[in-house]
Amino acid sequence: MKTLQVGDKAPDFKVNDQDGNSISSTDYKGKKWVVFFYPKADTPGCTAEACNLRDNYTELQKQGFELLGVSADTEKHQNKFKEKYNLPFPLLADENKVVINAFGVWGPKKFMGREFDGIHRKSFLINEEGIIESVIEKVKTKDHAAQILG
Repeated sequence: MKTLQVGDKAPDFKVNDQDGNSISSTDYKGKKWVVFFYPKADTPGCTAEACNLRDNYTELQKQGFELLGVSADTEKHQNKFKEKYNLPFPLLADENKVVINAFGVWGPKKFMGREFDGIHRKSFLINEEGIIESVIEKVKTKDHAAQILG
């Protein structure tokens, strides 16, 4: 797993969101944006993270950030997650792991003594030129917005 680092250019991609709309990296050209990767929609840690970002969304927008959540869940699952928790930002249904692999967040994980491949919870802060300015490797699910706002 080779994760993108500070100074790398954000990869080009085009993947559907929870409603089947095509979302592309070019949609964020000229904007500051955060791509946050989470293992599975509607699980405790992912819910805590998404709700923390939702609760601080106004402040994040005031600071100029657009948010984009990504997991390998289906459009239907992402849609349920977004609606259940009233999430104000798009969630990519990256079932083919296009964005996940491009950012390098798929790889070996350990949980409760077993090893498996999965999505590593990481966030990337990208500037208006499409360059990664910061990588949050150890996401605090209950306080993630504070990590982004610095």
